[in-house]
Amino acid sequence: MTQYLKLIRLQNLLFIALIQFLMSEVVIVPILQAFGFDTGFDALKLCLLISSTVLIAAGGYILNDYFDIKIDIINRPTKQIVGSKIPRRTAMLLHQVLTGVGVFSGLLLAFFAHSFTLAFIYIVVPGLLWFYSASYKRQFIIGNLVIAFVAGLTVLIVGIAQLAFLQKEYGRLIFETPIPRQFYGWIGGFALFSFLCTWVREIIKDLEDEKGDREMECRTMAIKWGTSKTKIVIYALVTLTISTLYIFDSFLIPFEGSLTTRYIFWGLTLPFGALAYLIYAAKTPGDYHQASTLTKFIMVIGVCYSFIFYYLQAKAFGISLFNIFTVK
Repeated sequence: MTQYLKLIRLQNLLFIALIQFLMSEVVIVPILQAFGFDTGFDALKLCLLISSTVLIAAGGYILNDYFDIKIDIINRPTKQIVGSKIPRRTAMLLHQVLTGVGVFSGLLLAFFAHSFTLAFIYIVVPGLLWFYSASYKRQFIIGNLVIAFVAGLTVLIVGIAQLAFLQKEYGRLIFETPIPRQFYGWIGGFALFSFLCTWVREIIKDLEDEKGDREMECRTMAIKWGTSKTKIVIYALVTLTISTLYIFDSFLIPFEGSLTTRYIFWGLTLPFGALAYLIYAAKTPGDYHQASTLTKFIMVIGVCYSFIFYYLQAKAFGISLFNIFTVK
């Protein structure tokens, strides 16, 4: 059982579930409360949303290992699972079952919402993951962007789904309110952060896996441009991410006070600085793995800003915080 949990990246799946739960209950709910709505998703809809995403992601992880057997033999022989501890045929069957159930759950959610957009997403994303594992990840930049896009979409789909249910209930009138703009503004901000952080992490992973990728004639950035230029790209993306955070804080985040600024500085800018140093000093796959782990930590901190948002939203509009108390 332990090998199967490692195969599906249980920790990553729990993080995906946490992100979507926070986007729903800690970002969307207070936005709706500010406009007089009591709640967002009911339990069934939220369960379908999270389970469909998690199952498709689990299937994608298995598929990735299935296609990476030869690369993993070189890069991480002691950690290889597919083809060593779990037969290839079993892995492919498990991928098909998990992906199939995930797509079915997503289409069921789309049916309840009467949303073609949701249905389209749940059909296209598994296809993207298949082509990524089979081909895109070995190509220059494309593979990195595909995974970063899917990571951002994992966040954004929460707002898309909630808006679809609101449109089903209230029709086009919902688009005459500020709610869609609020949804796409805040959820889109978290999605953009997820996109940029995932892009950085994928490039770091390419540096970590350069030896095996080179043997398999992949055309990743680390191989095509070399280590030094790839590190410069990472520095540029880190700088872009930090700059975007401060621009959003200065021009788009409407709350009074400096709580957001302090959170960005202490919670994100300093860890990003530490990440840049780790990349600068990195020389071995273990060094890059450490930097990749720090990137995950930064993503968690970024997502946890949702609690700060809830607090500031509750304070600004006098709404109940988790239906427990009112912030003054």
